Amino acid sequence: MSSVTVENLTRIAGDRAILNNVNLKIDSGDIMAVIGPSGAGKTTLLRLINMLDIPDRGKVYIDGKDVWSGHIMETRMSMSMVFQKPIVFSMNVYDNIAYGLKLRHESKSKIEKRIKDVMELLDLSGKERQYAKDLSGGEAQRVAFARAYVLKPRILLLDEPTASLDPLNVAIIEKAVNDVNEKFGTTVIIVTHNLHQAKRLANKATFLYEGNLVETGSIEDIFNNPRDKRTKAFVTGDMVF
Repeated sequence: MSSVTVENLTRIAGDRAILNNVNLKIDSGDIMAVIGPSGAGKTTLLRLINMLDIPDRGKVYIDGKDVWSGHIMETRMSMSMVFQKPIVFSMNVYDNIAYGLKLRHESKSKIEKRIKDVMELLDLSGKERQYAKDLSGGEAQRVAFARAYVLKPRILLLDEPTASLDPLNVAIIEKAVNDVNEKFGTTVIIVTHNLHQAKRLANKATFLYEGNLVETGSIEDIFNNPRDKRTKAFVTGDMVF
């Protein structure tokens, strides 16, 4: 498990600050829900933490270490990310899930054991040799999640991973989110528009609005006793966009 800290994080596009001087601390083992309207900067925050984008100002720290000042590849390999749109490679399900493990030169026996376990967890057993591009959207997203899970990441970044899925697939993936957190102590940061999902999964939440971090707190405080009127308007459905 790992802590994540961002300090004065800013990302600018043209004349607009997508993220504006954001400060956030996520403790090891937390499940942090990042909520807010579209365009608030939620996905950008994940991309900056994962070093897919470079901040215009500010720092990202993993366990107190600046992510850009050390071994960048090693830091990236400690994280996994699942995007809203399922991303699978042009190979069968087994090889998709095994891809990251093979890059890490894990033994064949370890790969087989981990894949067997994760396929059972994500209800994919029996689909090992099926071509991943032929799967349904829900199945493909479960494969993408399995590929992230099987690495036992210290940090798992989830960008609306169930936004377009049916309730059954949502339940399977949510169960796996809880499992990776409880079994490996993985710190999870999940962007979601589903406020019920945030309450089901997370122990903390942070609310972004127009690139600004409005407030962060426990799930109970954010939803039941928010400090800022904008947070209250958002979580109660009264905010007009």
